[in-house]
Formats: sequence, C-alpha cells, structure tokens
Amino acid sequence: MKVLRRFIHREAFFAVGFVTLGFLALFFFFDLIDELRWVGSTGQNGYQLSHALLFVSLSIPSHLYELLPITVLIGTIFVMARLAQSSEFTIMRTSGMGPWRALRTLLTLGGFFVLLTFAIGDYVAPLTERAAQLIKVRHLGRLTSGATGAWLKERQQDHSFAVNVRALSSDGGMVDVRIFEFDEKGRLASQIHAATGQFGSAGTWDLQQVQRNSFVQKSSEEARVESISAPVWQWPTRISADMVAASLLKPDRMATVDLFQYIRHLEANGQSAQRYEIEFWRKVFYPLSCLVMVVLALPFAYLHFRAGGIAGYVFGGVMAGISFFLLNNVFGYAGNLQNWSPWLTAAAPGLIYSVLSLAAFGWLVLRR
Repeated sequence: MKVLRRFIHREAFFAVGFVTLGFLALFFFFDLIDELRWVGSTGQNGYQLSHALLFVSLSIPSHLYELLPITVLIGTIFVMARLAQSSEFTIMRTSGMGPWRALRTLLTLGGFFVLLTFAIGDYVAPLTERAAQLIKVRHLGRLTSGATGAWLKERQQDHSFAVNVRALSSDGGMVDVRIFEFDEKGRLASQIHAATGQFGSAGTWDLQQVQRNSFVQKSSEEARVESISAPVWQWPTRISADMVAASLLKPDRMATVDLFQYIRHLEANGQSAQRYEIEFWRKVFYPLSCLVMVVLALPFAYLHFRAGGIAGYVFGGVMAGISFFLLNNVFGYAGNLQNWSPWLTAAAPGLIYSVLSLAAFGWLVLRR
C-alpha cells in the first residue's frame, strides 16, 4: 500500500504543481499589464519597470494562497480521472485499495495542502504584501485607503477619540492626521490637526505642524474656541502602527493573529468588528477547504470513462470547485449585511460541500 500511496501522491503533486504554475503565470501576466500604467509616474522616487516586476512578484504568494484549493481540486480530479480511464485505479482496487483506504490516502494529501495553505496565508503572504505596498509607497508617494483614509476609535478614561489618518508616507509615518476628542456627554471637546506624524516608542504619537482647537463651554449659553499652534505635539494613545496599517490594508491580506488583535481593539472601543470577524473565521476555515476538494475529487476515480469522455467530467468538477468559491464569497457578503454569526458564515460553504462530497462518495463508491 505504501507504493500505491506514494504513486498517487507523486502524481497528484505533479499535477497540482503544474496547474498552479499555469494559473500563477496567468495572474502574473495580467498583474504586470495592470502595473504598467504606473510605470513612469512622477512619484517620490519614480516608478520604473523593475519596481513593477518586483511588486508583481511579491504579489504571487497572495495569489498562491487564493488559488491552492482550486488547483488542488483540478489537479486531483485530473489524476483520479486519468487513473480511472487507463484502468490503473481498477488494478489498485484489486490489489487491496478499498474505498476507505483511498479516502485516507487523499485526506493525507489534502492535509499537506492544508498546512501549506495556512503557512502561505498566515506567514508568507502578509509579509510579501506589506513589502509590495512599501514599494508603492516609496516610489508613488503614499499608501491610502479610499478618499478618507483610515478611521479608528479609542477610549481614554471618560473621553473618547475618533482618529483619522489620511495616508501612510514612505518613511512609515502618517500624513494628514485628525483627532476628534469627545467628553463624557458625547460633545466635541477638541480637535487636533497635524500635517504629519510618527509612531512613538512609548505609547505616543509625535505630531508635527499641529493646530489644536478646544471648545470650552463656559455656560449653557456661552462657549468659546481656543486655538493653539505648535510645531510638535505628543499625543498618548494605545493605537499602534500595526492597527493603522491594518485599517488601510484589506483584511484578507492580514495574518490571523493580527486580525484577532485588531478585532479586540475594535470591540474594546465600541466599533463594529463584524467584517473582520468574518474574515478571521474565513482565514481559519479556508485552508480546510483543501480537504473538501480532495474528497470531492475521489468519486471521479470510480467513474467509467469512454473514449474522450474524461474532459467533460473534469470540466464538471472544476465548475463544482468554482461554485464553492462563489458560494464562499456570497456567504461572506450576506453574513456581513445580515449580521449572521461570523464563524457559521465562514464555515457554512465548507460544511455544505463536505456533505455533498461525502454524499457523492457514498453513492458512487459505497452503493455502486
């Protein structure tokens, strides 16, 4: 049995690797075409073709993380269907490879891809994504998210703060910082605007070119505004550089630990964390979809193929895999809109397709 397992694993690794390289080459080409529009832009240091190639290359791990489950499905379906068409799998069955042993063989294969997907998505992809964004910041000027930048909240004793950072600069600092302070009754107490800022080492922000307006309520009918200008201002805060970067980056590009810490910060300051909670649980369950894919591919080994009929079955399996990812995205958006339970929203597509895969396995393999 070890020889048969090694043979199936070797064939599957080769097929999955070939399909993955094909998809990555396609994504690399399209990403490079998209990046060429920025080449020659007059940024801080200029954006050249070499920078575009490096940026696209650093984006490969993120694409690999997204593609691995579906390439595992395509590669495994191709191998199992080819073995069935050439009657090699029939010989394996007569040699003692029963349905459950075949299932364990593929689950072992899927377990390896689960670990690989988790390692790439949680360690490699976040680092390369930050490095890619740093290239854009250095050569195009700044990293921003939308027209208003990043919004964060923090509570300090009886006062609360709403913080807006328009963009991150090439040296890791902040650009166009606005801090709104509210008293215990929810009234605006002060507003700070700084042209630039740096993250201090002692739980402070070092702000430059600061304009501070304080709203002083002398009585119920009288109030005044006090304005102060200062070249440097230190603002104590627990908001770190990672939290600001997290609010500017897409949540699916963050590591699981960073997402968890950011969710705790949002909850501690009374902000909605539904979107990030769904993305957190999706990152937890997403690598497990490789197991779903290999179980979905196993019934193809028990089909009887006529000449030229393998392509249709492989195409049907690929469509089933694509529908899984479409359903995964639909559940993510619907769960965010309908305020569904985050872990159930993330796990539902995998559970549905696991049941369908096991049902197909039971019907095609055990009953037939």
